[in-house]
Amino acid sequence: MVHDSPDNPDDRARKAPPAAASDTPPERLAGPDVDPAAAGGDDEDDALLPDILEESGAVGEGPLATGHEAIERAVRLAPTSPGVYRMLNANADVLYVGKAKNVKKRLSSYARQSAPLPARILRMIAATVTVEIVSTTTETEALLLEANLIKQLRPRFNVQLRDDKSFPYILITGDHWAPQILKHRGAQTRPGRYFGPFASAGAVNRTITALQRAFLIRSCTDSFFESRTRPCLLHQIRRCAGPCTREIDFGGYSTLVREASDFLSGKSHAVKQELAGEMEKASNELEFERAALYRDRLAALSAIQSQQGINPRTVEEADVFAIHQEGGFSCVEVFFFRTGQNWGNRAYFPRAEKSFTPEEVLGSFLAQFYDDKPPPRNILLSHEIEESELLANALSIKAGHKVEVTAPKRGEKKELVTHALTNAREALGRKLADTATQSRLLEAMAATLSLPHVPKRIEVYDNSHIQGTNAVGAMIVAGPDGFVKNQYRKFNIKSEGITPGDDFAMMREVLERRFKRLINPPEDAAKAKDDDFPQWPDLVIIDGGRGQLNAVREIFANLGLTQVSLMSVAKGPDRDAGRETLFMPEREAIKLEPRDPVLYFIQRLRDEAHRFVIGSHRKLRKKDIREAGLQEIPGIGPSRKRALLHHFGTLKEIERASIADLGKVPGVSAESARRIFEYFHPQPG
Repeated sequence: MVHDSPDNPDDRARKAPPAAASDTPPERLAGPDVDPAAAGGDDEDDALLPDILEESGAVGEGPLATGHEAIERAVRLAPTSPGVYRMLNANADVLYVGKAKNVKKRLSSYARQSAPLPARILRMIAATVTVEIVSTTTETEALLLEANLIKQLRPRFNVQLRDDKSFPYILITGDHWAPQILKHRGAQTRPGRYFGPFASAGAVNRTITALQRAFLIRSCTDSFFESRTRPCLLHQIRRCAGPCTREIDFGGYSTLVREASDFLSGKSHAVKQELAGEMEKASNELEFERAALYRDRLAALSAIQSQQGINPRTVEEADVFAIHQEGGFSCVEVFFFRTGQNWGNRAYFPRAEKSFTPEEVLGSFLAQFYDDKPPPRNILLSHEIEESELLANALSIKAGHKVEVTAPKRGEKKELVTHALTNAREALGRKLADTATQSRLLEAMAATLSLPHVPKRIEVYDNSHIQGTNAVGAMIVAGPDGFVKNQYRKFNIKSEGITPGDDFAMMREVLERRFKRLINPPEDAAKAKDDDFPQWPDLVIIDGGRGQLNAVREIFANLGLTQVSLMSVAKGPDRDAGRETLFMPEREAIKLEPRDPVLYFIQRLRDEAHRFVIGSHRKLRKKDIREAGLQEIPGIGPSRKRALLHHFGTLKEIERASIADLGKVPGVSAESARRIFEYFHPQPG
């Protein structure tokens, strides 16, 4: 989908009534979901597979009669108009959010004590002590408000969309005479044209790279653009037209930007025909170099379309949703088609009780999905949902154009849905297999380490620095579904009194900051209940030996923590994997067989923590390097700096260069080349 900013569909969505789920009768209730705390990274995280809620078990301690009485009181005051109702327990936690065309009639269906209701609804009624009602003008507004409240409040008995990341877009900026092309997430406030959504950052990056080859649009920042006195390396390798140094005039660059916008807007055939015509014209005029440039641009455009996978012939703009259920779990696979191109797909695993039908899960999922996203003109479904017409009307109002919600029965649209359904089936199969393996590993780990119970949340900590500079700590999290990347955290070491390189002091700061926040959570965090994935760890793992373990025990003792198991992992001789020693409080050192699956699992946890902390450290260091430039490298003065920049074009290219390439720069000796390389590629401690 293409739109301009600041007046874009997202702005209209924010002005529209809040957003929604479905006219949900008493039979359509579900369990809780994980709080989707955003990690803010570019890597696409795999969704977690939720736990299955069983039919048995009570939610609240109140008798069923008490719940019926609370609902009957609400019925007496309920309006007969459309609206949204919320059921709350004794702690004022929202149990369920529903909407109805006639609120009084809907609540009456819960209040009838003689009516046969499923066990999950009886549990909800038993826990209810009060009902809150919001009247709306139309049923469409009620639908939108319901979905908005479900995503905001995460009620226990609603189907929950597990969505912890915003979708990336391609932005062609509109606030500079030479527009820039870049990847964009978040609020679309910068002037320009936005193209998307794309399913992943990788899909955006690949498309931008190909677009640069095809249309030669700059990707550098405005500050870098303004400081150029000669074209950078991207111009030399024909990925930028060089507007910074007027290698191309304003009119020519504007033509390139128009062609790129047309291509992303769905006019790819016209753009390719125009380029083919220019290539033939240049060839007839014997300007073979210019003809070769058009040939390369055409090849780049073909590469974009070939990378998209399946590209529909008759579907210009659509989102395709297919749901598959197995083993009590649901997987919704979403494909995005814009401008006749496949812009990627993503699998979701919504939280719902296993008694829900695919139609019920999909209907509730859809309204929540478009709560914060602009809908396309066509939404294709694998299953007919009960309120497709109502949902289409609500999304049409939100988007400002007509939206059709259909379950196609034949033709190319049916083929797209079938393809999505196959992907949903395969994605759920992979997730179920991974989860089963992970559960067995956790059970074996609990037995091997004599843990009080199978850990549901494992936290692993590590530090990284170079001679005390750019010190950073990191925490990675693992659970029954594997690594939980939206729970990862990094800690920039802030204490000024820490001696450079004092790993114990850095670990103390990281752990105190982490667990003091758990002991005394902020008010907003205290309200965020998470029944699926706990905030408190069952096991904490640190990189180190007995000394590091004792230091962490002292930290935990000062904080009054006794319920968390501790373990340290010491590297083997010569840092050989498979020869690690495990240390736990008041126990002899543990040595596992090199091929023990538990040892391999612990190695994976430690290596993931190391990977994450090293990546965080390098980002921090690169930021400092780019702010300081090359002046910080010993022996590199203004002349050599100028020679390096003239040779490589940008600081980023100097950073990527090998020692041999650096040595080819005039005035840079072999020793200087080694010093420069080691400055950009240090070995963290």
